[in-house]
Amino acid sequence: MHDKHLYEYAVIRVVPKVERGEFINAGLILFSKRQKYLRVETAFDREKLAAICPDCDFDQLEENLRMFTEVGRGETKHNPIAAEEPSERFRWLTAEKSSSIQTSRPHSGFADDLDETFERLFEELVV
Repeated sequence: MHDKHLYEYAVIRVVPKVERGEFINAGLILFSKRQKYLRVETAFDREKLAAICPDCDFDQLEENLRMFTEVGRGETKHNPIAAEEPSERFRWLTAEKSSSIQTSRPHSGFADDLDETFERLFEELVV
């Protein structure tokens, strides 16, 4: 019998003009404390974003999204948060922000396979 893993996830959003509150889903973060699992993936769609913000600085948004993802993966030396434990990185990534990269509120669930759950949620919510 498999134990189900408690997880939390949040959708990464690109908010090109914060004052307008419009966004597109651009990625997913899935975290399980007990499993020490933190996975962050993005799928930035310039065409979708151009529909709500044709004059956006797409290159800057992509760079911001890349750095956000690197912090989640613990890969960057440019931000000390990247060196923290997965739980600290998850909390930092999902903290309320007034910036061009934001996340939904965290949601929780149970899963047998965290990677499979990530793939399903990514397909449903992002691509």
